[in-house]
This record gives sequence, structure tokens and C-alpha cells, in this order.
Amino acid sequence: METKKYNILVTRPKQQAETLCHLIEKQGWNAIRFPTLRIVGVEAEAIKLQFDALKQYHWLVFISANAVNFALKANNGKIDCFINSHIAAVGKATEKALIAHGLTVDLVPESHFNTEGLLATTEMNNVQGKSCLIVRGNGGRETLASCLRERGAKIAYMEVYTRIKPCHNDPTAKKLLVQGNLHAITITSNEALLNLLSMFDKTLHYLLHAVPLVVISDRIKELAEQSEFNHIAVTDYPGDTAIIKTVVMSLGTQQL
Repeated sequence: METKKYNILVTRPKQQAETLCHLIEKQGWNAIRFPTLRIVGVEAEAIKLQFDALKQYHWLVFISANAVNFALKANNGKIDCFINSHIAAVGKATEKALIAHGLTVDLVPESHFNTEGLLATTEMNNVQGKSCLIVRGNGGRETLASCLRERGAKIAYMEVYTRIKPCHNDPTAKKLLVQGNLHAITITSNEALLNLLSMFDKTLHYLLHAVPLVVISDRIKELAEQSEFNHIAVTDYPGDTAIIKTVVMSLGTQQL
């Protein structure tokens, strides 16, 4: 019996999408690359002075692999200024990026690889009087900073990249949607979901709402429900392996 050729829309930024696309293609399906975010590094000059001041911070908290990669890129790949502080990573992908650059990771959540998981650690509950630098993209969530401030920490940001909405000329996704041949959509942030909706004409939103949506957090699920999506599945954790597992389950297949 021939395996059905499912078409899965991958909305991750271009430079982050290939692992998930490979996992989808390994199932014998089609990965439709449709990035709804483009990640752009800030000008190095804008944050140059911050690199000289890193040693004053007890904790450097990296929010994502992008935060790691763009911070190091802005510092010409040099890691010396990062090694005088304790380093925390929000999740496994962030930890992996730090290690790949030769940095030691002092703290990563044991489970729940997100802001809430990091805040639950013993170390982040003992920050009274300590200085923490949160390395992130422009305009990220304020939950981490707010909670650490309440616990007595002094907080500063190093914003090393920004997110913009890309332009798409490829009509493949729209064509599959109209034909009823788009079988699942993967979403990894609220901004990615909002951009997805804005990149399709409103007359097609009822079709988008009918496609099963796989998201990586309850926070995104809540926004998807507010946006009137009908079938939403949440992964166990944010990684690509969990995403493909949830896609398989949402489609009711026996693969993997």
C-alpha cells in the first residue's frame, strides 16, 4: 500500500528549518518551506560597548540558539568576554549552540525547556543582589526579566537580532491550501502565527483555520484558538523531534 504524500507547511526561519524539513521528508512527505520570520543580526557597533562590560554580570542568560549565534557573530566569533560569568541556556538547542562555540553552560532546565523551566531552577530562585544580562532578540517576552527582578536581581538586555516578516513570491503554499492539499502547519512562536495569517489573504483564512496546527507551547495554542484555528496540537517540548512526533500523531499515521 502506497504511503500518502502529506504536505507539511514549515514556518521556521530559513536558517532554522532544515532539520525539521529533513525529518518530514524522512517520513516520505513533502516539507513546504514557508518561513514567516526572517532573523537579522543587529549592527555590531550598536552593542560593541556591552561586550566590554560582560564581566560585571553574574549570569548571562541566552534565550535561544539565535541569541548565541548572533551574539558571537557581533563579537567576531570571540568568546573570551563570555567566560567570566555563569552562563544559562533556556533550552537544549541553546545549550548545544553555546557548546558548539566552545562555551561552558552552567545552567539549563532539567525539563520544560522554556522561560518557565529556567525560572523554576534553584539557581534562578537565588538571584538576590545578582546582575543578569539577558541575551535575546529585539522585543522578546518580559516574563523572565520581570520574575528575576521580583526576586531581587538587577536585569539588563543585550538584543543581538531582530525579526522581520519576509516576502514570498512562491505560490506553492497558497495553491496547496486552495486545493485542500495542505495537511499540517508547524508554528514555533506567536509572531510566526500572526505573520502567517497576514501573509495570506483574509478570504483564505477559513481554509487555514481548517488545517491541523502543531505548536510548541500552550501560549501559542491560546493565540491560535483566539485566531479561530480548529485543530491545534501542542508538542511535549520545543524541539524538532517533538514537532515531527506531534505532526505524526495529529495526522493519525503510524509512521516514525
